[in-house]
Amino acid sequence: MNTIATLSPAVLFVAAMAISSAILCGLFFVFSNFAMKALSRLPAGSAASAMQSINAAILNPGFFGLFAGTAAGSLAVLVAALGDLGHPASPWVASAAALCLAGCYLVTAAVNVPLNHRLDAVDPAASEAAGAWREYVARWLPWNHIRTVATLIAAVLYAVGALVMVSGGR
Repeated sequence: MNTIATLSPAVLFVAAMAISSAILCGLFFVFSNFAMKALSRLPAGSAASAMQSINAAILNPGFFGLFAGTAAGSLAVLVAALGDLGHPASPWVASAAALCLAGCYLVTAAVNVPLNHRLDAVDPAASEAAGAWREYVARWLPWNHIRTVATLIAAVLYAVGALVMVSGGR
């Protein structure tokens, strides 16, 4: 029987990747499920101002550690898995890592962050704030749904990969 003392560092690392992906999923889920709906119930200028505040507040060491750490870990796992394709866990963890990198980090960098920057440039008191907010939500939210689903599936795939590693792939 495996105990925490007998689990390999690789198994523990992949399990940690499952947890970090699940935490990111939870963050994205909050916005997909209710935060954006709640903000959209506010007057557009207030909603834009609140989101600008969220965009500023999220830039902190805890978030950066989680976000960058999960990205770096996914890249490391992908390289390791592709280097050992014969291992039964490799397809699981390589798929998780690729999904996390593409569905979370690429989407964030290519879509969500640029939209955040565009919103940050809007004066919430200006007349164009209402249109800017509606456009922001219409474009930002579907991509956030993608990040939510991608990190959820990645978390599950990482967890399955860790279980396959523990069981020896049999």
